Amino acid sequence: MANLKKYNEKRNFTKTKEPVGKKEVSRQKLRFVVQHHMARREHYDFRLEWKGTMISFAIPKGPSYNLSDKRLAVHVEDHPLSYRNFEGTIPKGEYGGGTVMVWDEGYWFPYGNPTKDFKDGSIKFILYGKRLKGAWTLVHFKEDNWLLRKEKDEFYLFSDIHEYQTSVKTGRTMDEIASGEKPSLKNSKKESVVEGVQISNPEKTIYEKPKITKMDIVHYYSSVSKRMLPLIEQRILSTIRCPEGIKGEIFFKKHLKTKSEGIGRITLPSDKDRKEDYYYIRDQNGLISEVQMNSYEFHTWGSKIPNYNHPDCLVFDLDPDEGMPLKKIRAGVKDLKSVLDEIGLVSFLKTSGGKGYHVVVPTKKLKTWASARTFSKNIAILMETKWPDKYTSNVRKEPRKGKIFIDWIRNTKSATFVAPYSLRIRKKARVSMPIQWYELDKVKPDEITMDMAIKRLKRKDPWEDFYNVN
Repeated sequence: MANLKKYNEKRNFTKTKEPVGKKEVSRQKLRFVVQHHMARREHYDFRLEWKGTMISFAIPKGPSYNLSDKRLAVHVEDHPLSYRNFEGTIPKGEYGGGTVMVWDEGYWFPYGNPTKDFKDGSIKFILYGKRLKGAWTLVHFKEDNWLLRKEKDEFYLFSDIHEYQTSVKTGRTMDEIASGEKPSLKNSKKESVVEGVQISNPEKTIYEKPKITKMDIVHYYSSVSKRMLPLIEQRILSTIRCPEGIKGEIFFKKHLKTKSEGIGRITLPSDKDRKEDYYYIRDQNGLISEVQMNSYEFHTWGSKIPNYNHPDCLVFDLDPDEGMPLKKIRAGVKDLKSVLDEIGLVSFLKTSGGKGYHVVVPTKKLKTWASARTFSKNIAILMETKWPDKYTSNVRKEPRKGKIFIDWIRNTKSATFVAPYSLRIRKKARVSMPIQWYELDKVKPDEITMDMAIKRLKRKDPWEDFYNVN
């Protein structure tokens, strides 16, 4: 595998600027690179560092995140480690003549021993790149022909590789590289860096009416992070991801399989004596990393790491019957607040970003999830008993006719609620926004846009005392 003789024999280094093949010492972290190569036949060169060189494959169609795609990967000669930085034009008539662009780079982690696995014809690994991420497999089927396929994980259908038309190193397009154009500030528009996190495809449209791009969402979360982070950091997280925008496939992510900057991992017991890896945000980099991975709506547990078995807040979602007037919904919120006030609990209000409001109660007194569930259920039953024509504690649709369901079920272990300041993945790009109690009759549940939320940051924080009560 670690043989550069073929590489050097195929090239005339007086004519090409490609690096001379010299074996190097591999570092502890193994690097990989994907180079878009516009040669006689367009293809992508996929290179994995191993034992001082790079195992190399030519992939005519390029890698694919689609699980049904098995992409032909032709094993070619090993390349030197220094080749991972090569970007430029190989002269016409020389081996591989054409334009080379660094399309992706990062680190890779093999599941087994690549030397043995390569001989056996099956290599499984994880990629930590700027564009390629998650679990992948290379399988040999005849001669130098292998197949590259994506394994199913949270990066399934992450993106279409053809969206990416620029270098991850210089921001240049293939045409700009071919014409010898030097990297410039204008190239940085295609990929942007926020808080140390590289944002790929920032101009991708996520919402269409009004048009909102991925970079608009990054800007929003960067703006609100100072207020949002104290309320979500160190809480086990679930997100709603939509790689192709809200009209594309949308799915829920709750388990962590690969590392990201600013993201923590915690392993918890699951059903049938299994264990699952969950994740949580540590800082602003973690928040922006999740947005980079197309997570735009955030849901959190009602407890923090490491005391995940001890709830520190209760959430009541007032879920009205279809078509209920807003006036009645607001009256329900006021009734709930009056009940909480009577037992001496300070509560906080936020819009849901949908059709209702959320009332959140921070608490230091509930020591277990069982007590949180019992307490919140009793609140719902109390309201049902006091105003039987207005409220129900029953989750089923039938008893809800003309009434509001006081959703207490969120106050159980592993249940989540939409985070304060989170964007909602719905037709309208609305925010679940903390508001003052006096604003209840003024602000509709789905009224706050991202721009409005950012402007409201100039006001006093309505949840300023969230952790100082009860």
